[in-house]
Amino acid sequence: MIDGQAPVETFDEIDSTILEARRRAERNELGPVWLIARSQTAGRGRRGRTWASLDGNLMATYLFATKRPPAEIALLSFATGLAIVETIDEVIGPGQASLKWPNDVLIGGAKASGIMLDSGSLGEGGLWAALAFGVNLAVAPEIPDQRTTSLRALLPPDAIAPEPLDFLASLRPKLEAYAARMDRDGFEPLRQAWLKRAHGLGQRARVVQGDQTLEGRIAGLSSRGELELDTVTGRRLITAGDVFLPNVA
Repeated sequence: MIDGQAPVETFDEIDSTILEARRRAERNELGPVWLIARSQTAGRGRRGRTWASLDGNLMATYLFATKRPPAEIALLSFATGLAIVETIDEVIGPGQASLKWPNDVLIGGAKASGIMLDSGSLGEGGLWAALAFGVNLAVAPEIPDQRTTSLRALLPPDAIAPEPLDFLASLRPKLEAYAARMDRDGFEPLRQAWLKRAHGLGQRARVVQGDQTLEGRIAGLSSRGELELDTVTGRRLITAGDVFLPNVA
Protein backbone atom coordinates (compact mmCIF):
# COMPACT_ATOMS: atom_id res chain seq x y z
CA MET A 1 0.00 0.00 0.00
CA ILE A 2 3.01 2.29 0.45
CA ASP A 3 4.98 2.99 -2.72
CA GLY A 4 8.67 3.43 -2.02
CA GLN A 5 9.08 5.45 -5.22
CA ALA A 6 6.32 7.98 -4.52
CA PRO A 7 7.53 11.56 -5.08
CA VAL A 8 7.55 14.26 -2.40
CA GLU A 9 5.92 17.65 -2.99
CA THR A 10 6.61 20.45 -0.51
CA PHE A 11 4.68 23.62 0.29
CA ASP A 12 5.98 26.65 2.16
CA GLU A 13 2.42 27.26 3.36
CA ILE A 14 -0.90 25.53 2.76
CA ASP A 15 -4.20 25.22 4.59
CA SER A 16 -3.62 21.51 5.28
CA THR A 17 -1.86 18.68 3.48
CA ILE A 18 -4.78 16.34 4.13
CA LEU A 19 -7.21 18.89 2.67
CA GLU A 20 -4.93 19.19 -0.37
CA ALA A 21 -4.99 15.40 -0.68
CA ARG A 22 -8.80 15.43 -0.66
CA ARG A 23 -8.90 18.17 -3.31
CA ARG A 24 -6.58 16.18 -5.54
CA ALA A 25 -8.57 13.00 -5.07
CA GLU A 26 -11.74 14.84 -6.06
CA ARG A 27 -9.93 15.85 -9.28
CA ASN A 28 -8.95 12.19 -9.74
CA GLU A 29 -5.29 12.98 -9.04
CA LEU A 30 -4.59 9.94 -6.93
CA GLY A 31 -0.83 9.85 -6.52
CA PRO A 32 0.84 8.07 -4.94
CA VAL A 33 2.49 11.21 -3.60
CA TRP A 34 3.79 12.65 -0.35
CA LEU A 35 2.58 16.17 0.47
CA ILE A 36 4.73 18.07 2.99
CA ALA A 37 4.14 21.55 4.43
CA ARG A 38 6.44 23.90 6.32
CA SER A 39 3.39 25.70 7.67
CA GLN A 40 -0.33 24.89 7.74
CA THR A 41 -3.00 27.52 8.30
CA ALA A 42 -5.84 25.06 8.93
CA GLY A 43 -4.21 21.93 10.28
CA ARG A 44 -6.61 19.50 11.89
CA GLY A 45 -6.58 16.32 13.88
CA ARG A 46 -9.08 13.61 14.61
CA ARG A 47 -12.79 14.53 14.62
CA GLY A 48 -12.00 17.89 13.01
CA ARG A 49 -10.06 19.23 15.98
CA THR A 50 -7.57 22.00 15.34
CA TRP A 51 -3.91 20.94 15.39
CA ALA A 52 -1.33 23.70 15.54
CA SER A 53 1.17 23.44 12.67
CA LEU A 54 4.42 25.26 13.40
CA ASP A 55 7.49 25.85 11.24
CA GLY A 56 10.18 23.26 11.86
CA ASN A 57 7.75 20.44 12.56
CA LEU A 58 6.83 17.68 10.11
CA MET A 59 3.37 17.86 8.56
CA ALA A 60 2.89 15.08 6.02
CA THR A 61 0.16 13.33 4.05
CA TYR A 62 0.54 10.30 1.79
CA LEU A 63 -2.15 10.14 -0.92
CA PHE A 64 -2.81 6.88 -2.76
CA ALA A 65 -5.51 4.79 -4.45
CA THR A 66 -6.32 1.26 -3.36
CA LYS A 67 -8.71 -1.62 -3.83
CA ARG A 68 -8.27 -2.68 -0.20
CA PRO A 69 -11.29 -2.60 2.15
CA PRO A 70 -11.56 0.39 4.53
CA ALA A 71 -10.93 -1.77 7.61
CA GLU A 72 -7.58 -2.87 6.20
CA ILE A 73 -6.59 0.67 5.26
CA ALA A 74 -7.35 1.79 8.82
CA LEU A 75 -4.68 -0.58 10.13
CA LEU A 76 -2.06 1.55 8.38
CA SER A 77 -2.30 3.96 11.31
CA PHE A 78 -0.66 1.32 13.52
CA ALA A 79 2.13 0.80 10.98
CA THR A 80 2.62 4.57 10.88
CA GLY A 81 2.80 4.83 14.66
CA LEU A 82 5.47 2.14 14.78
CA ALA A 83 7.49 3.85 12.05
CA ILE A 84 7.29 7.17 13.92
CA VAL A 85 8.42 5.79 17.30
CA GLU A 86 11.32 3.93 15.69
CA THR A 87 12.42 7.10 13.90
CA ILE A 88 12.14 9.05 17.16
CA ASP A 89 14.33 6.36 18.78
CA GLU A 90 17.09 7.30 16.35
CA VAL A 91 16.90 10.95 17.41
CA ILE A 92 16.48 10.91 21.21
CA GLY A 93 17.42 7.34 22.10
CA PRO A 94 15.46 4.09 22.23
CA GLY A 95 12.40 3.37 24.31
CA GLN A 96 11.29 6.89 25.25
CA ALA A 97 8.38 7.14 22.81
CA SER A 98 5.20 5.13 23.25
CA LEU A 99 1.94 4.58 21.38
CA LYS A 100 -1.44 5.61 22.79
CA TRP A 101 -4.52 4.13 21.16
CA PRO A 102 -5.74 4.93 18.63
CA ASN A 103 -3.22 7.24 16.98
CA ASP A 104 -1.02 9.30 19.30
CA VAL A 105 2.71 9.11 19.94
CA LEU A 106 3.73 10.15 23.45
CA ILE A 107 7.03 10.94 25.10
CA GLY A 108 6.89 11.04 28.88
CA GLY A 109 3.10 11.18 28.72
CA ALA A 110 3.11 14.28 26.47
CA LYS A 111 1.93 14.23 22.87
CA ALA A 112 4.68 14.41 20.27
CA SER A 113 2.82 13.16 17.21
CA GLY A 114 -0.65 12.41 15.89
CA ILE A 115 -1.95 10.33 13.00
CA MET A 116 -5.19 10.45 11.05
CA LEU A 117 -6.74 8.91 7.95
CA ASP A 118 -9.16 10.24 5.36
CA SER A 119 -10.66 8.36 2.43
CA GLY A 120 -13.39 8.38 -0.18
CA SER A 121 -14.94 6.23 -2.88
CA LEU A 122 -13.72 6.22 -6.46
CA GLY A 123 -16.15 6.11 -9.35
CA GLU A 124 -14.55 3.03 -10.89
CA GLY A 125 -14.46 1.19 -7.57
CA GLY A 126 -11.89 1.18 -4.84
CA LEU A 127 -10.92 4.06 -2.63
CA TRP A 128 -8.58 6.97 -2.41
CA ALA A 129 -6.88 7.26 0.97
CA ALA A 130 -4.84 9.93 2.70
CA LEU A 131 -2.56 8.92 5.55
CA ALA A 132 -1.60 12.05 7.49
CA PHE A 133 0.61 12.68 10.49
CA GLY A 134 2.42 15.45 12.28
CA VAL A 135 5.56 15.18 14.39
CA ASN A 136 6.70 17.91 16.77
CA LEU A 137 10.35 18.11 15.78
CA ALA A 138 11.28 21.67 16.74
CA VAL A 139 8.33 23.16 18.62
CA ALA A 140 5.64 21.85 20.94
CA PRO A 141 2.34 23.58 20.12
CA GLU A 142 0.28 24.87 23.01
CA ILE A 143 -3.01 22.98 23.13
CA PRO A 144 -5.62 23.56 25.86
CA ASP A 145 -5.90 20.69 28.35
CA GLN A 146 -3.17 18.65 26.68
CA ARG A 147 0.52 18.31 27.41
CA THR A 148 2.76 18.40 24.36
CA THR A 149 6.46 18.05 23.74
CA SER A 150 8.96 18.19 20.88
CA LEU A 151 12.09 16.27 20.00
CA ARG A 152 14.11 19.49 20.29
CA ALA A 153 13.06 19.83 23.94
CA LEU A 154 14.51 16.40 24.67
CA LEU A 155 17.88 16.94 22.98
CA PRO A 156 21.01 18.47 24.55
CA PRO A 157 21.06 22.30 24.48
CA ASP A 158 23.57 22.44 21.63
CA ALA A 159 21.77 19.83 19.50
CA ILE A 160 19.64 20.67 16.47
CA ALA A 161 16.24 19.15 15.80
CA PRO A 162 16.03 17.05 12.64
CA GLU A 163 14.82 18.76 9.50
CA PRO A 164 11.33 17.63 8.46
CA LEU A 165 12.44 16.14 5.14
CA ASP A 166 15.33 14.32 6.83
CA PHE A 167 12.97 12.84 9.42
CA LEU A 168 10.59 11.75 6.66
CA ALA A 169 13.46 10.18 4.72
CA SER A 170 14.32 8.07 7.78
CA LEU A 171 10.69 7.19 8.44
CA ARG A 172 9.64 6.14 4.93
CA PRO A 173 11.54 2.83 4.67
CA LYS A 174 10.23 1.80 8.10
CA LEU A 175 6.64 2.53 7.09
CA GLU A 176 7.13 0.76 3.77
CA ALA A 177 8.54 -2.29 5.57
CA TYR A 178 5.65 -2.47 8.05
CA ALA A 179 3.06 -2.07 5.29
CA ALA A 180 4.76 -4.78 3.22
CA ARG A 181 4.86 -7.10 6.22
CA MET A 182 1.16 -6.54 6.83
CA ASP A 183 0.50 -7.38 3.16
CA ARG A 184 2.52 -10.57 3.53
CA ASP A 185 1.73 -11.79 7.05
CA GLY A 186 -1.45 -9.99 8.09
CA PHE A 187 -1.93 -7.67 11.04
CA GLU A 188 -0.73 -10.00 13.83
CA PRO A 189 3.02 -9.16 13.64
CA LEU A 190 2.21 -5.44 13.72
CA ARG A 191 -0.24 -5.97 16.58
CA GLN A 192 2.48 -7.65 18.63
CA ALA A 193 5.00 -4.91 17.79
CA TRP A 194 2.47 -2.19 18.66
CA LEU A 195 1.70 -3.78 22.04
CA LYS A 196 5.40 -3.70 22.94
CA ARG A 197 5.32 0.10 22.60
CA ALA A 198 1.79 0.60 23.94
CA HIS A 199 1.21 3.31 26.53
CA GLY A 200 -1.12 2.47 29.40
CA LEU A 201 -1.32 -1.29 28.89
CA GLY A 202 -2.72 -2.78 32.10
CA GLN A 203 -3.66 0.64 33.48
CA ARG A 204 -7.08 1.96 34.32
CA ALA A 205 -8.53 4.31 31.71
CA ARG A 206 -11.63 6.28 30.86
CA VAL A 207 -12.98 6.07 27.31
CA VAL A 208 -15.35 8.77 26.08
CA GLN A 209 -17.58 7.94 23.10
CA GLY A 210 -19.86 10.90 22.46
CA ASP A 211 -22.13 11.14 25.50
CA GLN A 212 -21.11 7.71 26.79
CA THR A 213 -18.19 7.10 29.15
CA LEU A 214 -16.65 3.72 29.91
CA GLU A 215 -14.13 2.93 32.62
CA GLY A 216 -11.91 -0.09 32.88
CA ARG A 217 -8.44 -1.50 32.47
CA ILE A 218 -6.65 -1.52 29.11
CA ALA A 219 -6.16 -5.18 28.24
CA GLY A 220 -4.74 -5.07 24.74
CA LEU A 221 -5.36 -4.62 21.04
CA SER A 222 -7.69 -6.86 19.05
CA SER A 223 -6.92 -8.53 15.73
CA ARG A 224 -8.95 -5.76 14.07
CA GLY A 225 -7.20 -2.87 15.81
CA GLU A 226 -9.86 -2.33 18.49
CA LEU A 227 -8.89 -1.33 22.02
CA GLU A 228 -9.64 -4.12 24.49
CA LEU A 229 -11.04 -2.63 27.70
CA ASP A 230 -11.88 -4.80 30.71
CA THR A 231 -14.84 -3.25 32.55
CA VAL A 232 -16.92 -4.41 35.51
CA THR A 233 -19.38 -5.93 33.04
CA GLY A 234 -16.77 -7.71 30.95
CA ARG A 235 -14.43 -7.01 28.06
CA ARG A 236 -15.46 -4.29 25.63
CA LEU A 237 -13.99 -3.78 22.17
CA ILE A 238 -13.61 -0.07 21.44
CA THR A 239 -13.66 0.96 17.79
CA ALA A 240 -13.58 4.73 18.35
CA GLY A 241 -13.30 7.14 21.23
CA ASP A 242 -11.01 9.30 23.33
CA VAL A 243 -8.89 7.49 25.89
CA PHE A 244 -7.91 9.26 29.10
CA LEU A 245 -5.19 7.89 31.37
CA PRO A 246 -4.23 9.26 34.82
CA ASN A 247 -0.74 10.32 33.74
CA VAL A 248 -1.68 11.72 30.33
CA ALA A 249 -3.44 15.06 29.95
